[in-house]
Amino acid sequence: MISFEYPLTILEKHLDTFGHVNNAVYLSLYEEARWDFITKGGFGLREIQEKKVGPVVLELNIKFSAELKNREDIVIHSKVLGMKNSLVMEMEQSMIKSDGTVASTMIIAFGLFDLNRRKLIPPTDDWKKAIGDES
Repeated sequence: MISFEYPLTILEKHLDTFGHVNNAVYLSLYEEARWDFITKGGFGLREIQEKKVGPVVLELNIKFSAELKNREDIVIHSKVLGMKNSLVMEMEQSMIKSDGTVASTMIIAFGLFDLNRRKLIPPTDDWKKAIGDES
């Protein structure tokens, strides 16, 4: 499986009253990274709307290990871990600070959702390519 990197700078809009990234913002930043690599992989919003098939989050587990503060540069690493079963995949995402400290790690279970039939479907070849599944 291919690993994807998404560099970004923590901005004032990401902070809460404690001066660090708000817990809910972590989910938004992780999602931003996922949209970046699937779009670059040919499975962006336009393709999802045309094909009526797209990713859906089923479960996630997030761990916060170190604060992220204003104007820190980080990289979000994303890598598909494999299939849990015939319909559900797992991915690990991590936020890494410039000094190498892991600020957060998330394991996410997701599937490919048919918007017309309103149910999960097996991963298509286009989808596997977009998420870095080389099998």
